[in-house]
Amino acid sequence: MRVATWNVNSIKQRLDNLVAWLGARQPDIVCLQETKCVDEAFPREPLEALGYNVAIHGQKTFNGVAILSKLPFDEVTPQLPGDNADDHARFIEAQVSVESGVLRVA
Repeated sequence: MRVATWNVNSIKQRLDNLVAWLGARQPDIVCLQETKCVDEAFPREPLEALGYNVAIHGQKTFNGVAILSKLPFDEVTPQLPGDNADDHARFIEAQVSVESGVLRVA
């Protein structure tokens, strides 16, 4: 399994680069930071077209994180667990089932 992380510094500005990189490298799971995009405006369609499930915790012009996974998500937590006051989109956590059990990515 290939897991990668990328500080995209604006998903809208780097979408073409991300799509090209995903096509070339084919990671199973990708964690993105600094998406700088609210959930509703996140460009999920090109990523889903490549076979990725998309989990987003966005924030306009500041912060924002996402997880892309070729495996379906079992669970997604879009903030620091146990911190309901967390209003900064800097953390997202997801679980996926793999042959050997469950993988948690944060």
